[in-house]
Amino acid sequence: MQIKPFTVVLSLIFVVGFGTVFFRHVEGWSWLDSYFFTVITISTVGYGELVPVTEIGKIGTTILIFVGLGVFAVAIQQFAFYHMRKREEHTEWLFARLGNHHGVESLPANEDDRPDPSQAPAE
Repeated sequence: MQIKPFTVVLSLIFVVGFGTVFFRHVEGWSWLDSYFFTVITISTVGYGELVPVTEIGKIGTTILIFVGLGVFAVAIQQFAFYHMRKREEHTEWLFARLGNHHGVESLPANEDDRPDPSQAPAE
């Protein structure tokens, strides 16, 4: 399943922005601490330095984990899919370029050339 890069980036920005604003207002943390907590939570790093103490903060954190982790996982999957597709295209380009040298049909790479009897060493 291919998702447009713009959609993935916008979703990540939305989740990180929403989490940052949420923790800034609910927990009263600084903007930097709120942003930091949001990023380490959705990336599953979780240093444990910041912990929500309010009930709404704890509920918001669980929602952020489910939603944010899903968006984060999709972003990683799409990034990997893009690079795998580019590698596959490059490999196909290499095979096409190497497989037909100067318009002459070449032998498969696993087939040996037959010896030329006219060039056999004299006995």
